[in-house]
Amino acid sequence: MDRLILKTDMPDIKFLRSGKVRDIYDLGDSLLLVASDRISAFDVVLPNGIPGKGRILTQISIYWFRQMESIIKNHIIATEVAKYPVQCHKYREQLEGRSMLVRKAGQVPIECIVRGYLSGSGWKEYKKTGTVCGIKLPEGLKESSKLESPVFTPSTKAEEGHDINISFEKTADIIGKEMAFKLRDASLKIYSKASSLAEEKGIIIADTKFEFGIYDNELILIDEILTPDSSRFWSVKTYEPGKAQDSYDKQIIRDYLLTLDWDQTYPGPALPDNIVEKAIERYKEIYRIITG
Repeated sequence: MDRLILKTDMPDIKFLRSGKVRDIYDLGDSLLLVASDRISAFDVVLPNGIPGKGRILTQISIYWFRQMESIIKNHIIATEVAKYPVQCHKYREQLEGRSMLVRKAGQVPIECIVRGYLSGSGWKEYKKTGTVCGIKLPEGLKESSKLESPVFTPSTKAEEGHDINISFEKTADIIGKEMAFKLRDASLKIYSKASSLAEEKGIIIADTKFEFGIYDNELILIDEILTPDSSRFWSVKTYEPGKAQDSYDKQIIRDYLLTLDWDQTYPGPALPDNIVEKAIERYKEIYRIITG
């Protein structure tokens, strides 16, 4: 089993901040992103993680960043520790396979979500109003229905708590109309290409989210892309509209947590070994399918 890394320990490299999964270090003119094995559910980071998860997320992201280079540039400078600044080399054991040296881009403060299928919060909203993030959809759709065409449903990027779904018009108010159109066009192009590539491998990308930055006055892809933490992956073989689908992501963990008497606030409960092992296998499976 992979070594479990819940938090990186590199005292002589300038630590910037931690997200739910990634630890970020400042190397002057670049950043070092390290994907830990932390797992969060319902916006709470749980006490124990999924060994090797950070490596899997990083390698899936690297695969997809490369696939999308014909559409948009990304923030990657290097992905091998040997090509990182020399002060990183002694931390090879922590960094190899789970880190990326990236450009410092100005972050666009919008989560760019694309939905090709009706699921999750989109399905809940549709049942109430017939819309998803204010976009009117045809009547009579079922849970997990494929949409006539994918929809761009942005949200705010919250520093704490939950992101909030917003309309395209509100997005334009926040970042300007021209940038809003650029985000929408890029997101839909990436989703379309990724969906075609994934379906050839027997995988449906039901929905996903992207993050963008500005570097040298140009829009680029940043953070992670098309991982099981940022996307809903379903099997083409078992897909059946009208119900929730079996997902290649942390749904196993969410389902377990929903059986507990827990109010979804800190501190979260520790996961039992059998749930951790099932989750590891799920992450490994989608990694093998996508990257070959």
